[in-house]
Parts: sequence; structure tokens; C-alpha cells
Amino acid sequence: MSDHILQGRNAVVIGGSSGIGRAIAHGFQESGARVAIIGRNQEKLDASLAELRQTDKNAAAYAVDVTNWVHLQDAVTRIEEEFGPAHILVNSQGTTDIRPAIEVTEADFSAIIATNLTSVFSACRLFGERMLARQDGAIINIASLAAHRGWSKAVAYAASKHGVAGLTMTLAAEWATQGVRVNAISPGYFMTALNRERMPAERKEMAIKRTPMARFGELPELAQAAVYLASPGASFVTGAILNVDGGYLASGI
Repeated sequence: MSDHILQGRNAVVIGGSSGIGRAIAHGFQESGARVAIIGRNQEKLDASLAELRQTDKNAAAYAVDVTNWVHLQDAVTRIEEEFGPAHILVNSQGTTDIRPAIEVTEADFSAIIATNLTSVFSACRLFGERMLARQDGAIINIASLAAHRGWSKAVAYAASKHGVAGLTMTLAAEWATQGVRVNAISPGYFMTALNRERMPAERKEMAIKRTPMARFGELPELAQAAVYLASPGASFVTGAILNVDGGYLASGI
């Protein structure tokens, strides 16, 4: 893969100030793209932007609550005006809540869905509208192993990620003739700020045992999968859910 396979492309990474999104933002930048990141935490955004600007002074960051349609709509307009047209969009925003389903309230469930699914639709819809007008765009949604199976003690999270998979395939089918590709990545077990402390030790041990490669993934491995899906090399790939999981899903039961 060319070191500058994304040269001349503008990439917007929602959730790009930490974890998976941050790794993808750096992977895009290393592959030649100009990168803008979106997040809610200004302190994290500032720190991540400083890192990105060590390589590219044109990198940008925007503090946006993507669960708010009006705020996101305003941000899309601002980004297009200040940063330029978004050729690539990554939806890496996400949160989780590990507890028995019987303890989850409607408000708890709705909060996870708002971040993990509804905001993904909103971003696809608002950025996608402009991509469709240009007939040029690649969208990459971050799904999960939980998009493929039931996931004990993560009912809202699993429901949201199944929704991301369905959203990805539906938009891919609908937009395929209009120059916009929509794919997803289902990461296996990668240690990030989201799960490093929340995942119990026994669950971590189970994850290693269930993963045929017998290890956690490294974030650059995930970033390179995103680079591929965003690149011209994936020009005939849409509606795919790429499992970057060390063989976890392939191992069956």
C-alpha cells in the first residue's frame, strides 16, 4: 500500500480524539490525508490536535455534540467552509454500559442508542448529502463483535452495533450508484480508554482464549484496515463489514 494512498483527500474522524478514532486519524494522516477530528471533550481534542499538527499544520479539530442534530448540522457546514469537502468520514463515536439487562432503564438504553447509533445515522446523513452531491465519498462506521452475536450484559451496546451494521449495509445499497461507498469495521479486542478499565479481568482472559491469534489487537492494525477501506484500492468494496478480530468470529462456538 502506498505511503500516500490518501493524498489529496480530506478525512473527518468523529471520535478522533481518543482510542480507535485517534489511531485511525493518525493512520489517515500517515497515508497522506488531511485530517479533522470531532469530539465532545475540548481538552482531549486540543491534545490530539497538537499531536496531529506536529505532522500537518492544517489538521483541525471541532468540539461538537454529535447526538444533537442541529449542532452537528452546523458543524458540517463549518467544516466544509473552513476545512474543505469531506471525502472520507469515520464514525468512531461510542460508549458502553456493562451490566445485566434487568438493571438497564429506558433512559440508560436510549443514551447508548443516541451515541452509538442515532448519531452515526445523523453523521452519515449530513455528510453523506454533500458527498452524494459531489458523487464522491467513503464512509467507514465502527461496528463491533457485538454486531454479529448476542453480548451478555451489554444489551444496549449490542443493539446499537447491530443497528450500525444494518445502517451500513442499507446506505451502501442505496448510495452505490452515486459515488459514495459505505463500509464498517468490526474490531476484535483492542485495549482503549473505553474498555481498559471497564472490562473485568475474567472477560479479558476469556477474550484472549477465544481469539485464535491469542492476543489483543494493536491499534495501528485497525487503522490500516480503515486506510484500505478509504482508499482507491477499495473502489469496488461497499456494504462490507471487515472483521479485524484475530479470527474471533471465524472460530465459531
